[in-house]
Amino acid sequence: MAEPVSPQQASVSRAFAARLRRPYTRGRRRLVLGTGAALAAGATTLALWSGPEPGDHAPTVVCTDTGNTSLTADVDADGRLDEIHDPDRSGRGTVLFSRADDRVEVGVGEALGVWQKARGLLTSDLETRGTFGDFDGDGYLDLALFRSQEDIGDNPRPNLLVHEVRYGPLARDLSGSRSGTIRVQVSFFVAAVRATDEDQDGRAELHVFQSAGDGGYAEYVGRQKDGGVTLSAADTGYYSHGDWDELQPGWSDFGTCVYTSPESTPSVRREPSDARPASGAGRG
Repeated sequence: MAEPVSPQQASVSRAFAARLRRPYTRGRRRLVLGTGAALAAGATTLALWSGPEPGDHAPTVVCTDTGNTSLTADVDADGRLDEIHDPDRSGRGTVLFSRADDRVEVGVGEALGVWQKARGLLTSDLETRGTFGDFDGDGYLDLALFRSQEDIGDNPRPNLLVHEVRYGPLARDLSGSRSGTIRVQVSFFVAAVRATDEDQDGRAELHVFQSAGDGGYAEYVGRQKDGGVTLSAADTGYYSHGDWDELQPGWSDFGTCVYTSPESTPSVRREPSDARPASGAGRG
């Protein structure tokens, strides 16, 4: 049988145990406070950090090449014309910024912000798509940006992490002067995006091709509304992969660049709207 413990021994044991626990409690408190301070410092750093800023030059010419795969425009409003290239017209383009001493190329995939990248760290098969057009009609090019998860076989996955429009003028990291939401009908994989101005009213339309399952893609068309872009079904049937490359409307709606000399600022030649094929024409 255990011997009884005297009051003096019990007091000593409690004091000893308290001394053992106290440093651990203080250490844990220091760890929590230190972690909180580090997170606060990181948030402050992100809040105070600012990337490149666009210029304040007035809007200039926006026009395309004859192949309908490149745009010429002053994207960052610095007074110099830049080039946007999207060879397969699917939304995986790049911007070639003109500068006084060199040229800088930035891809649509590099336009994601810090938090947008962080949200996708644990997700595989993510793809970024984007296209440029003047959606709000102020003369500056805007960027419609999407990041979504590819299908598994014929089954679409509802995981659309980014669907926003960044309004121009854009900075050289493709951040916008302000942003708005692209209101989608479904959150499936965005395979391709296209900007048009079929009615030539100076406000671009946004065409989005999203997975519809079984290897097909449905088309949605969006227009500027309430500080963002709202998509609705285009009722053009289903597309197979690559069919949108044959869809005629696109940047050519903005007008074709016409140069009088290699170094001149281009003028814009536009075809009458009734001379161009309607959306969906030329689809296989």
